[in-house]
Amino acid sequence: MPSAMDRPHIVVTLANPERSRNRAVAEHKNARYLEALGRRGADAVPLDERTSPGERSRALATAHGLLITGGADIDPSLYGEAPRGSGPTDAGRDALDRAAFEAAAARDLPTLGICRGLQAINVFSGGRLVQHVEHHESPPYPAQASAATRHGLRLVAGTRLEALLGGPSTLEVNSFHHQAVEPGGLANGLRVSGLASHAGGELVEALESEDAQRWLFAVQCHPERSESSPDALDALWVAFVEAAARVMVRAG
Repeated sequence: MPSAMDRPHIVVTLANPERSRNRAVAEHKNARYLEALGRRGADAVPLDERTSPGERSRALATAHGLLITGGADIDPSLYGEAPRGSGPTDAGRDALDRAAFEAAAARDLPTLGICRGLQAINVFSGGRLVQHVEHHESPPYPAQASAATRHGLRLVAGTRLEALLGGPSTLEVNSFHHQAVEPGGLANGLRVSGLASHAGGELVEALESEDAQRWLFAVQCHPERSESSPDALDALWVAFVEAAARVMVRAG
């Protein structure tokens, strides 16, 4: 295994476990993201709202990639709406994710969003969210994998995500969310790369940048929870770490 100096450094924005009703579970959820990156050869650099401004700045200035993870609902005011179905929000996390996303965009760093991360990328790019959808939540993690809600994710033909995964056009993915993005609420500059059927209409389950030169992908499911995720999503982790490694090489 390469040493930390030989591995791309990927900043990971995380929920503050101290805000959770069960700190041990929150820390375990955070660790899953770090472990997923570590297994693919990256050095994960965790940040949360407790990280000092100086540490944040240094981490983002030297990072080779950014992972925005799951967590609390995004404040609806950030996409111009009053609360109507949104759950508890986290202002500290909103500020951290926005600053990290903007810093990564300024440096053209590979960026991956997971669950809330997909929603954050859409909101920070000028899009909006559906504040509540039924039947997409699962029993509180970490319940048995068999208890996780699952549904189909249909990859959009011709997208970079479809080419990257290189497998079946429909995947069965886990679902741990109650908010979502509809195609009509997608921000300019983003492209739908995966959809799921829903009683109220189709939901965006994966997105990517319309700019083929920008490595920006997001999925609504949780691929770090490999016990309830299809093996095909491993290719997304691999491609993300490889993109970050290319940034590291260019930086010398």
